[in-house]
Amino acid sequence: MITALKPYQVYLLLALGILLNFYLIANEYYFALAYPLAVLVVIAALFAADKVLLFVVFFTPLSINLDKFEVIQAGFYMPTEPLLFGIMVLYLMRVLAGDGISKRFLKHPITISILIYLGWILITSFTSSMFVVSIKFFTVKLWFITACYFFAKEIFADYHNMKRYVWLYIIPLTGVILYTVIRHSTYAFSHETAHWVMEPFYKDHTSYGALLAMFFPLTIGFLFNKRYGAILRMGVLVVVLIFAVGIILSYTRAAWISLVVAFGVFVVMKLRIDFKLLVLLGVILGGLFLANYDQIMLELERNEQDSSDDFGEHVQSISNISSDASNLERLLRWNCAIRMFQDRPVFGFGPGTYQFQYATYQFSYEKTIISTNFGDGGNAHSEYLGPLAESGLLGMLTFGFLVTVVLVRGIRLYYRIEDPEMKILLMGVILGLITYVTHGVLNNYLDTDKASVPFWGFIAIIVSIELYHINRGKEPLSKAESAAE
Repeated sequence: MITALKPYQVYLLLALGILLNFYLIANEYYFALAYPLAVLVVIAALFAADKVLLFVVFFTPLSINLDKFEVIQAGFYMPTEPLLFGIMVLYLMRVLAGDGISKRFLKHPITISILIYLGWILITSFTSSMFVVSIKFFTVKLWFITACYFFAKEIFADYHNMKRYVWLYIIPLTGVILYTVIRHSTYAFSHETAHWVMEPFYKDHTSYGALLAMFFPLTIGFLFNKRYGAILRMGVLVVVLIFAVGIILSYTRAAWISLVVAFGVFVVMKLRIDFKLLVLLGVILGGLFLANYDQIMLELERNEQDSSDDFGEHVQSISNISSDASNLERLLRWNCAIRMFQDRPVFGFGPGTYQFQYATYQFSYEKTIISTNFGDGGNAHSEYLGPLAESGLLGMLTFGFLVTVVLVRGIRLYYRIEDPEMKILLMGVILGLITYVTHGVLNNYLDTDKASVPFWGFIAIIVSIELYHINRGKEPLSKAESAAE
């Protein structure tokens, strides 16, 4: 991908790397033994970065946070995040070297909304209460978006790479589901053990459930792809069933809700219901909710059904705001985020700082059995309230604007496509994003590779279909054609 380096410069860099490698090993820094592998990865990234990105996608469901090990406390997911960082550096080097981004892509509404979103994160990083934390957060966000949106858009000039991107996540995720279900079976599929049996691949059942829900619409869509042969469709059916079992046994209520919402959007899209009617219905329902707010809250407080091994009781516990520890802790985090926003409404406390700052905003009467006095329990449990506390009102609005633009463009694009296979792919991507932005009301995972790789990749698929494939079909574009788009 990058050929600006002259041969002698490459050899010089390799020689310096070897000398540094000897020095580190001599001083007992044994991680330097991985140097030969690192060299191979760099060479691959230089000349076949598209393969490296697809490699990253495949290993994302299998990546492990180094914090799990006491040897090194780096907070990176291996092997994916260092590779994503490398792709970002190489891509930015190429852009600076003059191999620019097409004007049509830069002027695309989704690209503009992403740049606004990133720009505000950068601005609030400089006003942050914890500058180093915020700059690190921005850098991580940048490598996810650069690799999985800006660079992915280029490899998606080949239509088949979009399908590869999706399947290369689904296949290892299917393996993770089988691992989790088998491990869970040794504990009689209990609700308590469902919280951690997916470790070390996913940190808890909520992130695991969110990603299963995100890919579930795509697996169902592939089942109806008439271009797949009978044997392949049988294989897809097996994958669909495995995902269904995984979603049920994850005990992730937010994932279940998100799939219901996605199904509702599917019905609306297939029936082509007028958007104005939906807005009117939303206004009416919102008015009824506000008019009966006190009565609704009273009924919710009467629900004392805690989360349970019984699926019926577990569903009923979704609305329990009186005794369910998980629900009450989520309300605590949301209240803390709102109080933090009230203290710093314009710039917030800084990207990535919520987990370090929310402790002093906890009220004792709101604490649950899983609360901590030091506030070291994690994030705001919301993709919307987290930015509100960390980057002020514009932090929440820029993310909400981005989501709105993506979904509106995606849905409009769906009605313009005639190819059945492409419609199935786009519908699956849109519904997958719907599940995540719905889940995002209750949890947030875009600071991890697990969610960011598919989230930004799905958005890149929408843009790529619009720029490359809606009128051209599925034949790969040449490099010159791709750059011109």
